[in-house]
Amino acid sequence: MYTTIIFDVDGTLLDTEQAVLGSLQKMLETDYNQKIDLEDLRFALGIPGANALPQLGITDIEQANDRWNYFLKDFMDRVKVFGGILDVMKTLDSKQITLGIVTSKTTEELRNDFVPFGLMGYLPHIVCADDTEKHKPNPEPLLKFIEISGADPQKALYIGDTLYDYECARDAGIDFALALWGCRNHEEIQARYKLAEPRDLMRLIQEI
Repeated sequence: MYTTIIFDVDGTLLDTEQAVLGSLQKMLETDYNQKIDLEDLRFALGIPGANALPQLGITDIEQANDRWNYFLKDFMDRVKVFGGILDVMKTLDSKQITLGIVTSKTTEELRNDFVPFGLMGYLPHIVCADDTEKHKPNPEPLLKFIEISGADPQKALYIGDTLYDYECARDAGIDFALALWGCRNHEEIQARYKLAEPRDLMRLIQEI
């Protein structure tokens, strides 16, 4: 039985794809005169901006990341909590299962983009991009979570939507469940579990 459930944020708890990619596309065109199709920017999902921006030939990372976040505000009306997440949080919390977050967002980005949705009360343990030196797909963020939460890694489950999430969990020795509601290339990801919708997590917990 899992006693700890750890969630990624973008693509797992929040539907942020249009906002993240749309704001990146707008920033690149406005500041760098780069016109890039959204599909060609999908590689940036699930990793910190500091890792994604150099792949676009950008060297002033801090400034570009700030501008990306600036443009993100124009797209916040497209961000929403995936349906069923709140009910799952409430149910898991009532079963005394420890919940938390391991995300590629910085602490500031989490505060701006996620906190307003009112789920933080269910998530006492948090690891953001600025809490570790290395980031997903490196296992360090999940290992940091285990350290600060005191969770048993053998009884922990990480839920995410990207290959980076899977590789992070695999190399940390933690079971992984793929959130199909936020994933577009599930055939390439060898997750232990594949969940079609958030409430499938409850069925999984009950079956184990």
